[in-house]
Amino acid sequence: MSKLKKASKRPRAMKVYSNLSTKRRTKKDVRSRKHAEYLATLPKHPVKRFFYRLHPKRVAKYWFSRRGALMALKLTGAMILLTVVMVAGVFAYFRKDLEAVRPGKISEHVQTTVTTYYDRNGEKLWEDKGEGDYWVAVNFDQISDDMKHATVAIEDKDFYKHDGFSVTGIIRSLFNNARGNSVQGGSTLTQQLVKQVFLADEAHNRGINGIPRKIKEIILAIEIERMYTKDQILNLYLNESPYGGPRNGVESAAQTYFKKSAKDLTLAESAMIAAIPNQPGLYDPYNIEGHEPLIARQHKVLDSMVEMGNITQKQADEAKKQPVIDSLQPLQDQLQDIKAPHFVLMVRDQLRKELTPAVVGRGGLKVTTTLDKRIQDKLEQATTSFFDSGRPEAYGISNTSSVVEDVKTGQIVALLGSRNFNYPGFGQDNAATSFIQPGSSIKPFVYAELFSNHGTGVQNYGSGSVLADDNTMRSIYGAPLSNWDGRFMNGITVRKALALSRNVPAVKAMYVSGVDETMKLIRDSGNTNYCTREESYGLSSAIGACGVLQVEHTNAFSTLARMGVEKPYSTVLEVKNSQGETLKKYTDQSKQVIDPQAAYIVNDILGDANARAALHGNPYGINIPGVKTSTKTGTTDKDSRPKDLWIASYSPALAMTTWLGNSDNTIIASSNSALAGPVIGDVMTFAHTEIYAKEGKWTASDWFAQPAGLQNIKGELYPSWYNKAQSSSQEKMTFDRVSKKKATSCTPEAAKIEVEITGVIDPITKKKVYSTQDGYDPNADDDAHSCSDAKPTVSVSVSPNGKKVTVSYSQGKFALSSLTATINGTVRTLSTSSGSGSVSFDSNVGSAESFTVTATITDDGFYSASAQTAWSD
Repeated sequence: MSKLKKASKRPRAMKVYSNLSTKRRTKKDVRSRKHAEYLATLPKHPVKRFFYRLHPKRVAKYWFSRRGALMALKLTGAMILLTVVMVAGVFAYFRKDLEAVRPGKISEHVQTTVTTYYDRNGEKLWEDKGEGDYWVAVNFDQISDDMKHATVAIEDKDFYKHDGFSVTGIIRSLFNNARGNSVQGGSTLTQQLVKQVFLADEAHNRGINGIPRKIKEIILAIEIERMYTKDQILNLYLNESPYGGPRNGVESAAQTYFKKSAKDLTLAESAMIAAIPNQPGLYDPYNIEGHEPLIARQHKVLDSMVEMGNITQKQADEAKKQPVIDSLQPLQDQLQDIKAPHFVLMVRDQLRKELTPAVVGRGGLKVTTTLDKRIQDKLEQATTSFFDSGRPEAYGISNTSSVVEDVKTGQIVALLGSRNFNYPGFGQDNAATSFIQPGSSIKPFVYAELFSNHGTGVQNYGSGSVLADDNTMRSIYGAPLSNWDGRFMNGITVRKALALSRNVPAVKAMYVSGVDETMKLIRDSGNTNYCTREESYGLSSAIGACGVLQVEHTNAFSTLARMGVEKPYSTVLEVKNSQGETLKKYTDQSKQVIDPQAAYIVNDILGDANARAALHGNPYGINIPGVKTSTKTGTTDKDSRPKDLWIASYSPALAMTTWLGNSDNTIIASSNSALAGPVIGDVMTFAHTEIYAKEGKWTASDWFAQPAGLQNIKGELYPSWYNKAQSSSQEKMTFDRVSKKKATSCTPEAAKIEVEITGVIDPITKKKVYSTQDGYDPNADDDAHSCSDAKPTVSVSVSPNGKKVTVSYSQGKFALSSLTATINGTVRTLSTSSGSGSVSFDSNVGSAESFTVTATITDDGFYSASAQTAWSD
């Protein structure tokens, strides 16, 4: 009985499990069936099905379903696992770099910071090493507390709170930037240390390329915080940061600027030094233009220290009153034994911008510059001799600057930024990189655009074209426009207009070509920053109303010398770091920006000694014996009195510019822009004959190659697109030989001459104007003669026996030029004196029974008179 019961129970148990399995299968079947039903509702075509399933409602329904939730959990788990693996891998990879910032390594790092500058031939120009033993790391207790507090206050207020990376710091940075307040950035002080030590060479990366650097920076910052104490990190930072001078580190900054140790820095000094690393180039205390922003940032440092409770408001106010800039050590103390200081320091500033201040500040670089020390020495010697002569100062001129550039490469081979780097007051200022108005030296580029091809159907120009130098520009120019001599020359050729530096034709040239078009050529040719500081500019820019940088202006003349090919000016041939890696290397870059025909016409005009003779008389420097150059001068005015003098001289090999003036922009007592001729002449002669000739870079016969297509019409040059018939007409006109103006009814016949001249339509007045030919002025009437002029008289008499002849004469308005007597066909020339007089002479007719005497007198006005008498036995 019990067995039956047991037997009867087993099937029931099996039935229970069977039912459970059936239920499970039923639920699975239900889900499968529902899924199949869902699939059946989808479009058959796979593409249509794909987009059908992407409908927002269906997507949302899936992710909020059980299947979607399970999928989300799976994806989240996979991503977390992958992230952990990647972070661990990245940490392991970048952690190997931490050895370089161990405290025991830092002194070794600082001692490798000497940078050496060389000229192109390997001669040492400067060893940028600061002041010997000062360039070492210092321990934390050798730095003043004010310096430590100031650094934390301005760079990272939460330094002692975070673990290397601050999310709130980034948020605060974004908020401050939006408000225009840049007191603190988003990087912690630890991150900044990482960038200075490891990532300086990568700091220029931006955008997507900078993301790996940022990740590396964060990871290293976190690891450094784990390995070192906060004081150790701050000590490393203070020994590594760029402080604007020639070297990194707070000790070097303290010694350089204040001649004291970092532990002895005052509150005001500490705040100033702590302000520098934010922008070392701008805040460099020896950068005069950066003084105002440096002091403003120093005040922010002090205010931040007050907020953090490091100092009181009273202490901050007292520190702000201290004249820390005035207590700076002189810059020349940091530049002992430096050669070509303006040039070398300019190169250093350029490298800071290109390679970042941190790379240059760390040093250890070998910089081979483009400078040729031989030409530099000659430039300095010629400039010193020029000022020793006393000529500049006799005219109230105290300063100068010069730049010499190799035409074929665009490399600067010599540069002097002032009369002497050690000259009191302004000697250390580099005028070659300062904005100075170029005056008429900008005109060659204005005419280069005028000679360019402006298309068919328009008037084109050449050196013989006419742009009237007249008083017709006021309505267009917007103000009275005159020339340097206060006169107008009327219908002169472009050759004369440029060679004689006339203002009116230059302004007309820009008006004809277009201000924007002309400005584009000026900037493209190398004067990149011309008129970029002015809110507005117009036709006055055709005569040098805006400022240029001399290094750029010289390069623009090199562009003309390269027949319109622009190459950026360069100062560096190569930069290598302490590991021998090349960080920068000169590369030849070329771009045709001026048509070769237009460039050649300008070069030909500026090389025409006869054309420019009336302006300066071709003194030494304008004319360089043995070295043919194209030359342009320029003068700027202030209150109608001269202020700046320029000379630009160039050949196919070298281009040079020299500026004379005063650093304080005051007026001078000479408008003779050829005054600096001796400097130009000495340097260009030496560089060509002693350097370039001997190195096979130049010969005395070198000149610009004439491009194909140029037209030579009656000795003047015109581009191939010039249409003579369309641009001008030839006419004959009668002139007076004396006044060289149009003959009138009062002009003596003997004084009249017929000359063929060119007539063109003036682009401003739309009236016909005529070009001068051989000095004849077709725009004015003869004013040398009038109908009431007193004319010369003459009479003749013979003695009764016929042996003596007497000729009497009197002078009219003009001086007498000739007196002749003719006896029976024999002509005798007689001498005269001014006023009236008589001349007697033997007739020498022998036994002749009769003869006739005719006397003729002529004066310089081509007036003449004759008298005749007969004698018989």
